[in-house]
Parts: sequence; structure tokens; C-alpha cells
Amino acid sequence: MLIIGIAGGSGCGKSTVVEKITRNLPENSVVVIPQDAYYKDNGRKSPAERAKINFDHPSSIEFDLLIRHLDILKSGKTIQMPVYSYVTCARAKKTIPVHPAKIVIVEGILILTNPRLRKRMDIKVYVDADGDDRLMRIIRRDIEERGRSFQQVLHHY
Repeated sequence: MLIIGIAGGSGCGKSTVVEKITRNLPENSVVVIPQDAYYKDNGRKSPAERAKINFDHPSSIEFDLLIRHLDILKSGKTIQMPVYSYVTCARAKKTIPVHPAKIVIVEGILILTNPRLRKRMDIKVYVDADGDDRLMRIIRRDIEERGRSFQQVLHHY
């Protein structure tokens, strides 16, 4: 199993890079593990507490679970990947079954910050983009997909 890590700042184009890679590989030969699925479950926190969460800090990620899931996939077994909602800041009760594949792509802004996770990666890619381009993508995405206001997006950025 080949494990590829694709990192970069928010809105830099990681998802586009992942999509282009997967499109050029044989069907069923690759699975994608988004870091976002492994944000800690903050559903029990109050709305005021949730508003203070720094999603750009490594402490927001449940790296132990992500690493355990990679190890399980590498052993040839299926995992139950969490489903995280930015709207509720909580994990859904349902999970997504992910089966082992020849190539596993782990994608996210913080995946290279954890030494234990980095050691499991055979290839590490950092995607860079102009700050203005990133900001425009973030504004569009966070308003349309995450239910944030323009002011909330700018404050977060």
C-alpha cells in the first residue's frame, strides 16, 4: 500500500490535486482519507465554545484515530471513517466504510504537522497557492458549504 499525504493551506487546491490524481489512476485502486473527517467531535460544546475552535491548529484533529485507521487499512481491513459537519461542529452518528486499496491519499491542512502520521506516508506533497486566490475560494466555500457569514469567514482567515 502506497500512502500519499497532500497538505497545504486552506483553499490552496488540495481537493483539486486529489481529484486529478484519482482520475488518472485505475478504478478502485485509490481511497481518499480527508483530515476533516477526523476533527474532534465538538457537538457537546455550547455555540459560544464552538465559535472559538481553531480548526487550523493540530489540537483540533484526532490524530490517534486517523493513524489507527491508516494502520488498519494497511493491515487489509476496512475502517469506519467518521463524518464531520462544519455546520454543527460534530460528528454524525453514521460513518463511511472505507476499504483498503493499493493507494491511500490522506489530504488536509494539518497532516504534515504530526510526526507519527508523516512517518506512515511514502510521498508527501505540499500544495501552494497565492493568498488572494485562496481567500476567494475560502469565502465562497465557507459561505456556501459551511453556513458562515462573510464576517465570520474573514475573522477565521
